[in-house]
Amino acid sequence: MIEEFFTGFALTFFGCFFAVPIFLWFARAFGIYAIVREGHCHVYVLFGKVLAVLKEPGFYFLPFHLGYQAPVIYLLGNCYDVDMRIDQEYLRSQPVNSEEGAPMGIGIWYEMFVTDPVAFLFKNADPRGSLATNVCSATIRCLSNMKLSDMLEERHEMTQKVRQEVSAQSSDWGYKVGSVYIRKVHFRDARMIKQIEEKVVNRLRQVTSAIKQDGVNQVSIITSTAENQAAAEFAVAAAVRPKIVGEALREISQDPEISSALFEILEAQKLVEGQARITMIPAGTPLLRELLASQTLPSSLPAESPGAPAADRPTRRSSR
Repeated sequence: MIEEFFTGFALTFFGCFFAVPIFLWFARAFGIYAIVREGHCHVYVLFGKVLAVLKEPGFYFLPFHLGYQAPVIYLLGNCYDVDMRIDQEYLRSQPVNSEEGAPMGIGIWYEMFVTDPVAFLFKNADPRGSLATNVCSATIRCLSNMKLSDMLEERHEMTQKVRQEVSAQSSDWGYKVGSVYIRKVHFRDARMIKQIEEKVVNRLRQVTSAIKQDGVNQVSIITSTAENQAAAEFAVAAAVRPKIVGEALREISQDPEISSALFEILEAQKLVEGQARITMIPAGTPLLRELLASQTLPSSLPAESPGAPAADRPTRRSSR
């Protein structure tokens, strides 16, 4: 049982990985069948004559399409596998001069795909290179002597001009041009680029300094206006203050009790703000008052000169 299993496994493995591929290779070699992939085309040529063109993808039984010549097509003829998918190309810095004489460079991107495989194979030895040369010459021919402003701005119009010029000639080679797009327009002269950069930098400096000066002027105007308004308001307040204080004092002086209390409070506030030393003396002690006055008064008076007249000497007063 185990031997039968290993024998079947070995035969299956050999058949799937060796026998079947070899058989299919011989079938393709003798023109039994062919498989056309998506986006490709098979062109069969025998003795310089095109026998068949298979464009649609799928499986083909070649004797139905090639007849009795199918077994020898791979031996005596050729089978060309043409890629018909969309391809793209980018041409960098094509030299173009503007109307003003400025040397410009044009970067152009375009798509192309094969429409006629027979013409693609036999009408041109290098259709891709010829198409690139055609696009380059069409770009130079159509975009030369344009105004510099139009060349830097009108990309769509430039693209349409180049596409119309290229499409008519490329169709003869089995190629068709799809989308064409001008991707880059630049200056080719290094000295001109440097001069333009210097002009732009100087212009930016001028604009920046003008904006900064305008800002300083606006700030000065706003500051002076605010100072004038503040000074006017302070002057009005200084003029109105005596009137308000006088009216308040007149109303307060109508009540003697409130007036005396207010002035006592103001006097106490002045004493507190002055930071003077205050000595509290109990009531009914005149002797203590005289002793304190006799201790503090001589230290606060200036020294008397012996020759000074009596009228110029300071008089001592004792506070009671």
